[in-house]
Amino acid sequence: MGKPTGFLEIDKQERTYKPVEERLKHFDEFVIALTDKDLIDQGARCMDCGIPYCHSSCPVNNIIPEWNDLVYQDDFKRALRVLHSTNNFPEFTGKICPAPCEAACTLNIDDNPVSIRTIECAIVDKGWQKGWIKPRIAKTKTGKKVAVIGGGPAGMAASQQLARVGHDVTLFEKQQNIGGLMRYGIPNFKLDKSIIDRRLEQMQAEGVTFKTNTHIGVDISFDQLKADFDAILMTGGAEAPRDLPIEGRNANGIHFAMDFLKQANQRTTGESFDEADILATAKHVLVIGGGDTGSDCIGTSARQNAATITQVEIMPKPPEKEDKNATWPDWPNKMRTSTSQQEGVERQWSIATQALIVKDGNIVGAKLVHVDNQLQPIAGTEFTLKTDLVLLAMGFIHPTQTGMLEQAGVDLDGRNNVAANTDDYQTSQEKVFAAGDMRRGQSLVVWAIREGRQAAQSIDKFLMGTTNLA
Repeated sequence: MGKPTGFLEIDKQERTYKPVEERLKHFDEFVIALTDKDLIDQGARCMDCGIPYCHSSCPVNNIIPEWNDLVYQDDFKRALRVLHSTNNFPEFTGKICPAPCEAACTLNIDDNPVSIRTIECAIVDKGWQKGWIKPRIAKTKTGKKVAVIGGGPAGMAASQQLARVGHDVTLFEKQQNIGGLMRYGIPNFKLDKSIIDRRLEQMQAEGVTFKTNTHIGVDISFDQLKADFDAILMTGGAEAPRDLPIEGRNANGIHFAMDFLKQANQRTTGESFDEADILATAKHVLVIGGGDTGSDCIGTSARQNAATITQVEIMPKPPEKEDKNATWPDWPNKMRTSTSQQEGVERQWSIATQALIVKDGNIVGAKLVHVDNQLQPIAGTEFTLKTDLVLLAMGFIHPTQTGMLEQAGVDLDGRNNVAANTDDYQTSQEKVFAAGDMRRGQSLVVWAIREGRQAAQSIDKFLMGTTNLA
């Protein structure tokens, strides 16, 4: 794979970023791509390692060594075909996936993995630039009708796969536009929404029908859907956020992160909304939660010209470098700093929020405390922080239970996700399937794409008795 001695001769190189002071002026993407020559060199670094752990660590099982080798040979068109054979939307994963493949790369043993995600994104970007990516329209129609509920990456992947084998697919989405959390939760500076829109145009040309502003269980009953379609796939998100039931929680100025991020995205793209404004401008922002959602709140707050931004995390500060002997090729727990965190935030670990300070109904501060390794408060370490905007970014616990799931009558698992296995993705109800975050809980875009593809394969086999979908 690649050049046999490439990893010895060529240094690792990644995409770079525009300066912080420049990118904070807008919500546009700010990545600076590598040149073709640099990409070919990076493809050359993929070594003949024998066991490609990158492949097995990728949820969609991308055939990474093969397309690295094709890039090294300057054959981007064939590389694109290989890439698309396992992943419907490599530009999504190339921009926002945390790249467990790179953590598993053999060259990561000494912290110099192949720049897999950068190469992946470059392959598909070139595919769009050269006009290689076109609709794949089914030659024959099956006459079978499939309803897909939820327009995120799982629903999109499943819909595209099913349409390509000739089924009539309708994708239902309760929001104004398709894309799920990629559209409403991930800021434009990480994923420009035109990247989603061009895929939607491709899917529409392939025969997928989109019905937005349509809330199943509210606008259309689940029974009606079962009567109208031969199969139903539920791919909604794990939308119920983890709350913080402490003193002062109901004051003005305390919001779930997704409410804040959704509005910011709607403003950026010119989409209307009815809710009252949630803005960080001139505010002292406290972000509770140290994950990707919290990071997105930081970058958005910085672009809205927040006065200060503080992020607190109840878990201890991770090590700067993992013990490779103990973790590789698995995903390690180690210190990571996002581009948003590089733009200006005070980060604190092992911090619990005990209460929120309220004056005249508005949040004015937070009572915080340091915690030990068992996450228990340490006496005498209490302190207060001035804040007038608190964003709760502590993750999501399960899909919304009311409405569609109640009407569907499907069994739930122990975590209140829809119960369905990964053998056939079927729920407890006849001809009803589930995939993505609705089935597995809050997870990555790459896992959603995998489950959408696999569920499509199961639905095609359920409808036709056999399937050619991979």
